[in-house]
Amino acid sequence: MDSFEINKIIAAVLMVALLVIGIGKLSDIIFYVEKPKTPGYVVEVEQAVAVNTQSTSEVTAEKVDIAALMALGDLATGEKVFKKCAACHSIVKGGKNNIGPALYNVVGRETGAINDYKYSKALSEYGKKWTFEELNGYLIKPAKWIKGTKMAFAGLRKEKDRASVILYLNQSSDNPLPLP
Repeated sequence: MDSFEINKIIAAVLMVALLVIGIGKLSDIIFYVEKPKTPGYVVEVEQAVAVNTQSTSEVTAEKVDIAALMALGDLATGEKVFKKCAACHSIVKGGKNNIGPALYNVVGRETGAINDYKYSKALSEYGKKWTFEELNGYLIKPAKWIKGTKMAFAGLRKEKDRASVILYLNQSSDNPLPLP
């Protein structure tokens, strides 16, 4: 390859670079856009102050028809879904506490009622019973239902899964509560 060929290649590359830069400058002149003085946009939002005197469990309990929810569940599905819980909880009569407390006779029991288990402060001071409504709200997302709980579980999003687990927990008891 002689020097004349190399000069033609370099000239072609330079012409392309000049053409790209020139088209960019020309388009800036043709399509001129005036830049704002301050970058960004102002988003105006109405300030609304809401006073909520009810606890989260009361609000959710009003929204959920627990009888209709419990009608969705079945014991076989509850036993299957409970396998997620069995990694931390036992469900057998006289079962010992694992990472989480034993859940035999949990439906209708006071929250934080097992003496030989160290509950989180939030759950110990919660002061309610594990009703169908409480269990439903708690199983959606435990950390959101009782803020400060040490239960690290993402929750059960599907209503059928929650209802089935609650039925299974209720059935795993000396005196199962009547369904709503």
